[in-house]
Amino acid sequence: MIFLATVENPIEHVIDGPVTIFGEDTGRFLASLGITKHVFFLFVAGALVTVIFILRARRVKRGEKTPGLWGGFLESIMLFLRDEVMRPILGRAGDRYLPFIWTLFFFILACNLLGLVPGAATATGNISINAGLAAVAFVTWHLLGIKEQGLWHYLKTLIPPVPLFVWPIMLVVEFVGHLIRPFALTVRLFANMLAGHVILATILGFTRLLTTDRLVLGSFVSLASVAGATALTMLEIFVAFLQAFIFTFLTALFIGMAVKPEH
Repeated sequence: MIFLATVENPIEHVIDGPVTIFGEDTGRFLASLGITKHVFFLFVAGALVTVIFILRARRVKRGEKTPGLWGGFLESIMLFLRDEVMRPILGRAGDRYLPFIWTLFFFILACNLLGLVPGAATATGNISINAGLAAVAFVTWHLLGIKEQGLWHYLKTLIPPVPLFVWPIMLVVEFVGHLIRPFALTVRLFANMLAGHVILATILGFTRLLTTDRLVLGSFVSLASVAGATALTMLEIFVAFLQAFIFTFLTALFIGMAVKPEH
């Protein structure tokens, strides 16, 4: 079912068009508000993450002793981000930033995985949305650095201790370096998510374009295309988790550099 959704018009899956899921009139109305398909599924991802974790929090609050399979899966990811990402960077002091890190990871993961649902779209396949996420992370790590150290001390840590005559050069280098960080977060996530869907749509297109009247050859091409699409879909699921982790890990690293620059 995941594959058949894109066979009719493969490239349509990766185009940021207006929402028409509720009908043509609704689609025009949403498009007039600037709500494209990517923006719509960005809202869907946020709603899913909110509902899932509110329900989990309620079960934990009621005294759930042993989480089920789904709860254990979520908790294992959360503990991994705590023990393998934040604590190695900031120690136990990094636990105070975990809510932001957890939210960022699961939100990006939900956006990535929704692109594999028939008729849906990958919000993180839109560079504008990724730029917004990177901007939120950029502002967050600077605000946390200012809160932790104070504005004046934080500004002094942006320039390493070098002789005064080197300061003009270092100001330019450090300024560009700080701007490159959110840019790298944006482009890395965008390129990986978009490229996977384009390749998947292209391979699926072979099923229609290369099928001939010859039964044997047509069946072979169809089976090969579906097998390749199946393998790529499994790879896409892995990439969805990997890219969410990389974005989150780099954000955690930048938070650590802003909060504890001496380390």
